Amino acid sequence: MTPSTPPNLPAPGEPLRLMAVHAHPDHESSKGAASTAKYVADGVEVLVVTCTDGARGDVLNPRLAGAEDVLRNMTEVRRREMAEAARILGVKHAWLGFVDSGLPEPLEDGTTPPLPDGCFALVPLDEAATPLVRLVRDFRPHVITTYDENGGYPHPDHIRTHEISMRAFLAAGDPEQFPGTGEPWQPSKLYYHLTFHKQRIVALHEACLAHGFESPFGEWLEGWVDKPEDEARLTTRVPCSDFFATRDQALLAHATQIDPDGRWFHLTPDIQAEVWPTEDFQLAISLVPDVRDGEYEDDLFAGLRPVTA
Repeated sequence: MTPSTPPNLPAPGEPLRLMAVHAHPDHESSKGAASTAKYVADGVEVLVVTCTDGARGDVLNPRLAGAEDVLRNMTEVRRREMAEAARILGVKHAWLGFVDSGLPEPLEDGTTPPLPDGCFALVPLDEAATPLVRLVRDFRPHVITTYDENGGYPHPDHIRTHEISMRAFLAAGDPEQFPGTGEPWQPSKLYYHLTFHKQRIVALHEACLAHGFESPFGEWLEGWVDKPEDEARLTTRVPCSDFFATRDQALLAHATQIDPDGRWFHLTPDIQAEVWPTEDFQLAISLVPDVRDGEYEDDLFAGLRPVTA
């Protein structure tokens, strides 16, 4: 499905604009962070949108386990963490203002408890999409990044983030839809993050073994179920290894969520740059011609940059 309105292409001299839509604070640092930092350094305007407050996230850093001041003030703590991560990445940031849905744990009888009233995943689709449409029309991105139809993994907030991102992309350019949210604006491209696809995980796993580290990815790969359609998902590899260290600093800013001794930091940025120097995406919708010269795109703005002689 594609919008009925044509895309708004960059005018000569106009800065390119990228909107990255994420479910919770910290996702902007674990998914596409090096790419966004690279684009900021290149002069692209980048807006990170966080859909929920992250208040139902567990404290995953063992150094903070049981910290009463954190547990009492999780929403405020995560706001401060998000502000610091945005500063490190150099991005603009906006909250949509929804309540974290949490990830319900199955009960002993195998059933899953209902989601809490008022949470993001239970907000009607158009109501949840309205503030995102307003942001799209205000910021006017040429490219949007978000999660795939499975949410990357099936967290209810991730899936809702996918749904409102698609709704906003398809509707923001239509003056008949979402009246009162600003002048219509049609982005040109929409991408899904492919942070944890198999090729990359295998490369990181083998690098751990080659450097004498216990791989945190081995068990993950043992349980991996190959799906024929997954091979075709990888369309775009953005070289951004110069910003892996920046990505890690932004991740560590989310101190409640990130264990500094955890698996994401087993391999140094230099080793990761050797074995997998890109961040990867699936081009889900494009309203501009495919200009790929080879197997993959290397730029989220491929087809949008001015042609030089």
